[in-house]
Amino acid sequence: MIQFDIDQWQAWAPGLASVADWAIWAREPYRVQPGDEMPDVTFLPAMQRRRLSRLARMAFTVATPLAEGKPPLPLVYASRHGETPRTYAILEDLAHEEPMSPTQFSLSVHNAIIGLWSIQRGDTSEMTALAAEGDGLEHAVLEAGLLLAEGAPGVLVVIAEDQPPAAYEPWVSDVPFPYALGLLLTPGDRWRLSLEAGDPSRHEPGQWPHALELIRTLVTGQPRRAHQWKGRRWNWQQAH
Repeated sequence: MIQFDIDQWQAWAPGLASVADWAIWAREPYRVQPGDEMPDVTFLPAMQRRRLSRLARMAFTVATPLAEGKPPLPLVYASRHGETPRTYAILEDLAHEEPMSPTQFSLSVHNAIIGLWSIQRGDTSEMTALAAEGDGLEHAVLEAGLLLAEGAPGVLVVIAEDQPPAAYEPWVSDVPFPYALGLLLTPGDRWRLSLEAGDPSRHEPGQWPHALELIRTLVTGQPRRAHQWKGRRWNWQQAH
């Protein structure tokens, strides 16, 4: 079991940018129509913006407000599918025997986003990029909890998924729409996260990814929530 405080949080999805937006969504969740909407990252220099995919823009959008006015902070970034649209475009170029763009390739790797964040912020704190399964949220929070235990004053946690290319839809069913969640975790005991064995034969994937379920928990004030992925059951509990 690990303990921590969720000092602040930010989330983004198409049409859902404020806490008020998410509060409405949490009461009656629905599948957002993704379209081509991009988060507003005009706070970044134009040269930097041009390099960012939608996934990267989402990550910057939720992490930046949490980092403003704070000292350098470790960052844990988790995404199950990562830069799938960018890598698919690279594969299409290869299939058509077109030359691969070195820039596109360098920005397609899983740790590219934390590298761009470190450069933009001038932050050389410890940063980790995770490619987990459906419980990537919990693995990221676990990693952040270990950093807090080592003395970090706070840790940024970012979970982000972009809509996969249409060709991948038969195999990717856990991204109902593009979304990103940012958490600023600090030392404390207001939240507890524990892990126990679950019965994998009884596991059925939830309607919403774990990160979206956590947003529902945060905006509705629910004191506890359980997330199961295969044989792993994660229990979230908020102190009264």
